[in-house]
This record gives sequence, structure tokens and C-alpha cells, in this order.
Amino acid sequence: MADRKTRLAVILITSLFFMWGFALNLNPILIPHLKKACQLSDFQSALIDSASYIAYFLVALPAGLFMKKFGYKSGIILGLLLFALGTFLFYPAAEIRNFGFFLVALFIIASGLTLLETAANPYIMILGDTDSATQRLNFAQSFNGLAAFLAPLMGGSFILSGKNLSEQQQFSMSSRELDAYLNLEASSVQMPFIAIGIVVLLVSMLVWRTQLPEIKEEEIEVRKTGSIWNERNLMLGVTAQFFYVGGQVCISSFFIRFADKVAGIEERSAAYLLSGAFLSFMVGRFIGTYLMKFVAPPRLLAVYSLINIVLLITAVSTTAMISVYALLGVQFFMSIMFPTIFALSIHGLGAKTKVGSSLVIMSIVGGAVFPVIMGQVSDISSIQTAYVVPAFCFLVVLYFALKNNSIKNISLATSH
Repeated sequence: MADRKTRLAVILITSLFFMWGFALNLNPILIPHLKKACQLSDFQSALIDSASYIAYFLVALPAGLFMKKFGYKSGIILGLLLFALGTFLFYPAAEIRNFGFFLVALFIIASGLTLLETAANPYIMILGDTDSATQRLNFAQSFNGLAAFLAPLMGGSFILSGKNLSEQQQFSMSSRELDAYLNLEASSVQMPFIAIGIVVLLVSMLVWRTQLPEIKEEEIEVRKTGSIWNERNLMLGVTAQFFYVGGQVCISSFFIRFADKVAGIEERSAAYLLSGAFLSFMVGRFIGTYLMKFVAPPRLLAVYSLINIVLLITAVSTTAMISVYALLGVQFFMSIMFPTIFALSIHGLGAKTKVGSSLVIMSIVGGAVFPVIMGQVSDISSIQTAYVVPAFCFLVVLYFALKNNSIKNISLATSH
């Protein structure tokens, strides 16, 4: 009976990895879709990412405090309820076609995801045998990758219409016809997000009814070892993670727009290509983890960063499908970056590890900053030129990798 309860708990916690992966990876679908439905500039559409990723920065500490007082299970239930609330708010937001309303809904969803992500990693480690904790974490993280593959595939099918009107076509329409077209486009998000919300509510009920062990965190006596801000490698790691997450979000968020403008690929086909790229990201993580048995992690991180810079220069400087394929290749070589930067950043921190980990996680806010910069560059020049922004981000990652070249071995214990 105990084993059966443990298995159910593992299944439920693993489902959380899938849920936040699916929700976050719908953003590359929502960006071109809401840009069209709400008649936005690239800068404005990039605020979709900002609304999501700013929650990690603003909600992470309150989430930790909430769970410290009420427990991790309560945090998961609250996270799921916020997640569901945000998805349900998509219905009225689409009904009145108000972009600000959409941003509020996305922020609420991301606030819920922050709670889920804060709880899921420690929970999956304690559910079951201690010796198999790492395997359980890797297994759960593979569902995060599966969600990243399915999100653009399903979002492209159920949300994107594949119909884009040129400015000339829109100008030739009456205001009534144009309004009807835009309302129809906006309404396509309603039923998919209602369906997601219902599933999330069902999972919250299962979590509520399931006995989960409470996590007892060890009280660590922090000796006078100096300020955390004096840990130069940690500060460099926080900076590298800030730039990496910003670059990662930029790559996928504007891909559908890029594929359309540079190679004439319509939005649904571009969404399917992006889905394949996310699949290569998942495969790349397994391959990269295997390669680290033979290649020191900082060296592999440096090589992957350099390859991505070359691929992005190719995407910016060439045309048609060559540039699209170059951009797709970036996903594979990003695969190991988040967990590797995380592990290198906290390496050797000792009693400061927990605080250092929190700082690195908070640097995910880079995903709220760089897409907006990229959108502004796109509005001023072109979406193709704007891909110099993530190229610069990988330069920072390359520098961090080279500064850590002396480290030979690390343990990858987290992902995003």
C-alpha cells in the first residue's frame, strides 16, 4: 500500500514538470498570435514573455516563505489554483480583445508555475529511495522536455489559424469586417486554455486528496564566511544565467515571425518546425549529459556557446531555409546550458549553497528583459537583425565557461 501511494505521488509530482514546461512553451505560439489579434508591434508582443518571466523574480521569495509556513503540499495546491485561474482569465481577455488583460492572466499563470517549480525539485528527490533520487529527477525532467515538444505542436494546431492578412488587405476591409476577423483570431485561445484549466484543477484535487510526505528542511548554521556578494564566481554565474535565459527565450519566442519573414513559412508550419527543435533540445540534454563523462562540463559549455554564436551569425547573415535551419540548430546546443551554469555557479559555496541557488534561480528574470530588447531592435530594423541580441547573450555564457575551465566535474541537479 505504501509503495502504491509513493508511485501515485511520483506520478503527480512528475506531472508538474510537464505542466510548467507546457505552459511556458506556449509563449512562442501566443506571441505571433496575439500580435495579430491585438495588432501589436514586436516590442509589445515581447511583453508576453516579460509577464511570464517577471513572476519568477517577484514571486520566488514569497513562494518560499509561503511554503516554509504552510508546507510544500499547500504551495503546490496554491500554485495549481493560480495556474487554473490564469488560464480561465484567457476567456474574458479574448472576449474583449484586451492585451493588458492577457498579460495579467499570463502573470497569474506564471506565479502559479513559480510555486510548482519551487516545490517539484525537492519533492521528487525525497519520494522513494535516496539512491535513485537523481534518476527520478532526470525522469521527471524528461517530461518537461516532452511538454516543450508538444506545446508548439498542439498550440499550432488549435490556436494558430494560418491566416495572416497584409497591411494592404486590412486597409481594404471595412472596420466592421476587420473587427470580426480580429475577434475570430482572438477567440481561438479560449477553448484550449479552458481545457488546460480544467485539467489543472483536476490535478489540484488529486494532489489535495493524496498523502504527500512533508519536506523537513535542515537548519544550516551559516558560519561567518563572508558576504554572499563577495563570491565572484557566483555573481558571474548569476549574470551568465540571466543572459542565457534571456537568449533562450529570444530564440524561440520570435522563431515563427522569423520563419515567416525570412523564408516565407506560414505560421502553422513554423510552429511544427519549432516543435521539432524543442525535441532536439530534449535529446541534446541527454547527449550532452553523456558527453560530460568524457569532456569537462565548462569546456563543453564553451564549445556549445561558440557553436551557437556561429549559428546565430549564420541566421542573421544568410537567407531562406539556411537561416531557418541555423536557428533550429541553436536549440540542440542550448540543451545543457541552464543546469551546467547552475551547477558551476554554486560549485564550492558550502554553507552558502542554498542562498546562492536562490540567486541563480531569480536570474531567470532575464527571460523578461531580453525579448523586449529584441522586439525593440526588430521594430527599428528587422526580425532577422534582432537575432544579434541572443548572439550577444551567448558571448557572456562563453566568457563564464572559460572562467570556470579548471573545474573538471559537477553534478547536474536542476533544469528549467
